Amino acid sequence: MSGLATLERPPAAPADDDSAKRRQIIEGARAVFLAQGFDAASMNDIARAAGVSKGTLYVYFKHKEQLFEAIVEQECQAQAEGIFDFDPDDHDVEAVLTRLGFVYIGFLCRPEKASAIRAVIAIAERMPELGRKFYESGPAKGIAKLAAYIAAQVEAGVLAVEDCEVAAAQLMEAYQAMLFKSMVFNFVREPSPQQIERVVPIAVKVFLAAYRAPADA
Repeated sequence: MSGLATLERPPAAPADDDSAKRRQIIEGARAVFLAQGFDAASMNDIARAAGVSKGTLYVYFKHKEQLFEAIVEQECQAQAEGIFDFDPDDHDVEAVLTRLGFVYIGFLCRPEKASAIRAVIAIAERMPELGRKFYESGPAKGIAKLAAYIAAQVEAGVLAVEDCEVAAAQLMEAYQAMLFKSMVFNFVREPSPQQIERVVPIAVKVFLAAYRAPADA
């Protein structure tokens, strides 16, 4: 199996249907990968699920590694869209971080999201570039954006944080406590709204207890 670093981009398809047809194929492949796993999935299965001929499938993607990479890219882009957009001049840190927690957990703790992450974890040892790309484009980017917001609040005197990146990563993990791993390991299908409303405010309170600037600072 070739590594992602050596994969070529698929040849261009006609401009008028490229985007829609590519999405159609990716959604078909997503369904097959989640149902069968990467190894068991075949290009024939994917073509049937996508409702396209095998010839059309190969115009867009040469092999299933490319398809899996495209799905990973889509997952990462979805995580980046809107969730980690901050106004550095908004100094109501408690409100900002509480909103972030609810939106982030609402995005992360969906059954299809847990299935996608399981699939990436399962293949990351064999295709390390894919795992690295997923982490850099998804979790690492979210942590970096949150760290930048925290740094802006340190500069404004609202927070007192020595290492903004570590603080951001700690908060992201605290949001997930008792919620996400139970899904990944199929202990629960997804957390209830009541569970999310219980965990997220506590995560923010713990963060502020550690990092809020003293009143007389």
